Amino acid sequence: MSNVVYESCPTDCECYTITTPQTASITPSTSKEKAHFNTHECQDDCECYENANKFVSEAPAPEKAPRLPWLSTLLPLWVFLAMAIGIIIGKFVPSAGPNLNSTTFTGVSVPIFIGLLLTMYPILCKVEFEDLPKALRTKNMWKQLLVSFVINWIVSPALMFGLAWAFLPDKPELREGLMIVGIARCIAMVLIWNELAFGDSFYCAVLVSFNTILQIILFPPLAYFVVNYVSQNHNHDAHVGHLDYGSVTKYVAIFMAIPLAAALITRFLFKKIPNWEKNEHKFIQWISPLSLIALLYTIIVLFASQGARVVDQIISVLRVAAPLVVYFLITFCGTMLYCLKAGKFNYAISVTQSFTAASNNFELAIAIAASLFGTQGGQALATTVGPLIEVPVLLALVYAARWLRARWLRNNQKESV
Repeated sequence: MSNVVYESCPTDCECYTITTPQTASITPSTSKEKAHFNTHECQDDCECYENANKFVSEAPAPEKAPRLPWLSTLLPLWVFLAMAIGIIIGKFVPSAGPNLNSTTFTGVSVPIFIGLLLTMYPILCKVEFEDLPKALRTKNMWKQLLVSFVINWIVSPALMFGLAWAFLPDKPELREGLMIVGIARCIAMVLIWNELAFGDSFYCAVLVSFNTILQIILFPPLAYFVVNYVSQNHNHDAHVGHLDYGSVTKYVAIFMAIPLAAALITRFLFKKIPNWEKNEHKFIQWISPLSLIALLYTIIVLFASQGARVVDQIISVLRVAAPLVVYFLITFCGTMLYCLKAGKFNYAISVTQSFTAASNNFELAIAIAASLFGTQGGQALATTVGPLIEVPVLLALVYAARWLRARWLRNNQKESV
């Protein structure tokens, strides 16, 4: 179906209600020049499709492609440097590990606890949860949420479980860490990848809100099931871990519910301020670097806590990296192929679904692994490798998606992206 906006679009039809912030002011009487900006898909059963005999011209491609902020572009370098600094501290300052772990809160090292909370808060402040109720009024959004749920919470974790067993059959701790990464669905970097690849910003915001809520509900039972059953070979593993369900729930509540509540309160307070959108944008820009700084600080503390032991684990890092690369490529390409061919979605929605599926919440994975298994465990090491691999691979996929978009436009001139 061509992605067009019809002149007779009524205010209660899906094409009108599903709008990006830039198109929220468009009305049926708006001139053609302004109506260009609505790039959402007109459904076969909506009134404007059935009754209209003339459509408004399609949305043009942006003149200038957005660029990834330089701090995020160099994230793999920052992560690598943070790991190196932590290793050096742990190697040459033997007392660093015991001192960092001497003070705990609910069983978690206080320095790590503070770092992880500061990592999650700015991320959750960006999520526009207020858009979710409006989006749920439309049938098309329910369809997208169903697709996202199946891919994010069934297909992607199952793929990661299979890859973890295939690449790490003899390393149960690394295997557990990799599986924890697989069930931690992305709620942060996907917003950046989506923008860079010309995805649908409104759908992306709704999917992120949806996955944030599901993460609080589904992560504890999935983590319990994965570590206690899926990850274990009880006949051969010398290490057979066991997770207490209450502990998993407690740490998810600490590292998700607390920063989520703080983010919701922050967004609520901004709504009370005159000209709140402008002030909110400035605030988000101001606190965004805090998330990266806190993540790097946490990685330094994690590796410093492990001491000289990390020097002997370079091979383990490489073994964890291999299945992660395969996972990102299969998940992204498979989701894109399904959405474009089987789902017959337009490019913008397809690329949004693909990056949502391929991305992972490595911040939460690091927090849970370090809390449940300690900073000395292989699980924490495996989750720390996540951002080191995810950022360069997904950045490469952004450029691949841009190439696909240009080709799609040439072959499907009637589709607007």
